[in-house]
Order: sequence, then structure tokens, then C-alpha cells
Amino acid sequence: MKTIPQEKKVRDSQKTRVAILDAAETVFAQSGFAGARIEVIAKTSGYNIGLIFRYFGDKLGLYTEVLKRSDLEISGVLSGIFTPLLLDETVASDDHQFRTLLETIIRTFFDYLLAHPHLVRILTWEMADGWQMFAKIAGQFPSENSEQFEAFFQKTWRAGLLRSDYAPKIQFSLVMQICHVYLAYLPLNQMLLSGEESLVKAREYLVNFIIAGIMRKSE
Repeated sequence: MKTIPQEKKVRDSQKTRVAILDAAETVFAQSGFAGARIEVIAKTSGYNIGLIFRYFGDKLGLYTEVLKRSDLEISGVLSGIFTPLLLDETVASDDHQFRTLLETIIRTFFDYLLAHPHLVRILTWEMADGWQMFAKIAGQFPSENSEQFEAFFQKTWRAGLLRSDYAPKIQFSLVMQICHVYLAYLPLNQMLLSGEESLVKAREYLVNFIIAGIMRKSE
């Protein structure tokens, strides 16, 4: 009897998980959590329902892993920008460097959502449903990055770069919300603007709008 190498088993397992998560992301985006059916996810992925339950437990477990995958990707991208700058103490006290950092973070987050329309739709379903499902799984998402961001922004506040009424947790949340809502409205915005405003110009407007709410005016 031929034995399958452990390495191949791991690769096959990872390939199966990715295929199921991709299918689930598509179906959750189309129908929301309540409307999504495991049998549809199974058919879309090409794997049977029993295997999906074996890998993810139940529909909520699968939904959680879809969102955790996106959260991990976003955190990885932002950390790649943010972490090296923590080694440079001047960023937290230099007006120009700090603004450049904020611009990069916001643009990166906007571009990530733009490149992941399924995530935008899933978040829109959540918003329409009062975030009920997300409330059940919120504790499973790591908070290390937000704490790291908050500590950094406390330094910039002490350096006088932030508005006196700046609230880190509110502002972090607003960055996500503003980018998400704009992109959720993207088809309507494109109809209304009809070529008057490019997507890049709209993104830069949002960047400047958000930064105006974070940074104090330069002397």
C-alpha cells in the first residue's frame, strides 16, 4: 500500500481550506451570513458538506475564518508599512513624516478594500444586520496591532501633531468606515460623478478629509 507523504497531505489540506474559504467568501458576499447556504458553498468550492464541517465546524466557524483571513492580510500589509517606522523616533514628532505615514496607511487600506469587493459586500451585509454576527466573533480577532497604533499615536499627540480632541479608537474606526462606505456606494458614485471625479482623485479627497480630522493645522 502506497503511503502519501506528510508534506503532500499538508499541501492538499491547505489547498482545500483555501478553496473552501474562497467559495465561502463569494457566497457570503452574495447572500450575507443569514442567506448563505452551506450546500451552495460546497457546490461552489467543489468539496462536500461533511468536509467543510470537518475543517470549520459550522457555518459561523467558516464565516469567522473568512473574516479572520482578511483581517490577517490587512494587518500584515499595514504592519509592513508601520513597523519599520517604529524604529525611527523622528516620525512621531515630524509634521511632514507623520502626514506621509497617515497618507500611506489610508491609501493602503482604501486600495485593499477596492481590490477585495467581496469583503466590502460582507461588511455591508453586517452593517445592514446591525453587526449581530460580528458581535459573536469579535473576541477572536487580535488587538495587538490596534494597541501598537494607539501607543504610537499617543507619542504624536504629546509631540503636538494631533488635534487636542483626537480619540485614537474612534479615528481608527472612522478610517475603516469612511473607506468602506465610499466603496460600498462606488457604483452610485460613479453614476453621479460620471467622469467628473476619478477614483484616484476621490481617494485623495478622502485621505485629506480624514487627515484634517486627525492632525492639527500647521503653523
